[in-house]
Amino acid sequence: MSTRVLIVDDESDIRRLVEITLGRMGMATEAAADVAQAKALLAEQTFDVCITDMQLPDGTGIDLVQYVQAHWPDLPIAVITAYGSQQLAVEALKAGAFDFVSKPVDIAMLRKLVEAASRLAPGASPHAAAPAAATATDGDADWQGPPLLGNTPPMGNLRKTIAKLARSQAPVYIQGESGTGKELVARAIHAQGPRAREPFVPVNCGAIPGELMESEFFGHRKGSFTGATSDKAGLFVSAEGGTLFLDEVADLPMHMQVKLLRAIQERAVRAVGDEQEQSVNVRVISATHKNLAALVQGGEFRQDLYYRLNVIQVSVPPLRERRSDIPLLAEHVLAGIAQRHGLPAPPGLDDKAVAALQTHAFPGNVRELENVLERAVTLADNDTITVDDLQLDTTALHAGPAVGDADTLSDELEDLERQRIVEALERTRYNKTKAAELLGMSFRQLRYRVKKLGID
Repeated sequence: MSTRVLIVDDESDIRRLVEITLGRMGMATEAAADVAQAKALLAEQTFDVCITDMQLPDGTGIDLVQYVQAHWPDLPIAVITAYGSQQLAVEALKAGAFDFVSKPVDIAMLRKLVEAASRLAPGASPHAAAPAAATATDGDADWQGPPLLGNTPPMGNLRKTIAKLARSQAPVYIQGESGTGKELVARAIHAQGPRAREPFVPVNCGAIPGELMESEFFGHRKGSFTGATSDKAGLFVSAEGGTLFLDEVADLPMHMQVKLLRAIQERAVRAVGDEQEQSVNVRVISATHKNLAALVQGGEFRQDLYYRLNVIQVSVPPLRERRSDIPLLAEHVLAGIAQRHGLPAPPGLDDKAVAALQTHAFPGNVRELENVLERAVTLADNDTITVDDLQLDTTALHAGPAVGDADTLSDELEDLERQRIVEALERTRYNKTKAAELLGMSFRQLRYRVKKLGID
């Protein structure tokens, strides 16, 4: 059965253009000239997609979006806006619109929009697995643990929010402390939506040198600057049809904030050294552990970009707000450690160790939990981890978040451990059996730590 699309526009030439375009795609269409006619058709027939103009004789496109959300929340509805009406487009997205397209209507963009929306229709083919990410980040992506596991109300609410956001193309801003799993939330939104078969491209905005940012985001042409020995597609082009995840977006310098805003608003990018712009069809999801609103107030982040990125906001709960999930998370993390390092079975936790984990503040959140358990596995004398093996900082019990301290502390501990192991190996002429005895650990524990810390 072909996809059925309702077109709502009082301009007959626009209606005809959309009808012809969709007809050539094998879709069936019905047309309405105003909100009243649209409501009548919606009551009489079943549609898979709705496209409406913003300005109608008896109302607005936002009125129709709100009506559809109230009566047919599973029906994706897109809005056609006048050129330059970015604020209205944002308001439509906030009201629940699937996406928008600007006048004059770009046929290629319209086709992509309707194709994506049709994948949300009941009975549509399931999404294929998303391709591997084209670019790695240094933030939450480094952690491959399970922050979306959990049975607590905060996690149940988060999963419901993700499912809802997946049906929209609106920009999403993810707020959460370091280590909570912001990238995994972004990946879940992408994987559950109509772009799942297209690329998910994450980028750590704070990890790109300022002088290379424009080239990284928008690409460059051969010879456009010293070292540009060939053409390069930027991150926007690499994410074509899919999702661009801007991790730690607060770290963008001001000159890139201006260029990013234009790229998002115009849905087009121009490579360094190129005279022509290239249209891009990309959903933008951004995240940071910083208070972006406070940075706007302080003049460190552009207000217009903030409102463009923060169309819909989702917060990832810290681990201390879902303590009853910790045993489940710990079990999953320990299973992963055992699998990665070839242990015959995952070690367990005794009751006191579980209780200690559930009272710990975890300023580094789920990433810290994994680091604690990795260290405990190497220290445990048998297959059961005790409180002593956890080596938790008791000053962090019941404490609030220590912003930015967790990762630094973890790095310092690893450096100290690496130094002690190297000293023991040098004293024993790299006899690992003797070095392990000197350090008071088993040979297996030393071998694991040598591999984990990258000691040659």
